Amino acid sequence: MAVNSKKIAVYVLVVFALYVIITDPSKAADYVQIGFEGISDAAKAIGDFMTWVANGGES
Repeated sequence: MAVNSKKIAVYVLVVFALYVIITDPSKAADYVQIGFEGISDAAKAIGDFMTWVANGGES
């Protein structure tokens, strides 16, 4: 029975996340904030691009 490497990677990531949350909750909160800021910036950039495309690609 072969072990799926993707499943192992997910388990390792979950264990690491739990370790960080338990050992240093404030740093874990910083990581979450950085992640959400990145997602927000990406969504804004996509919105700006779509607006640019909708306007005919004019500067």
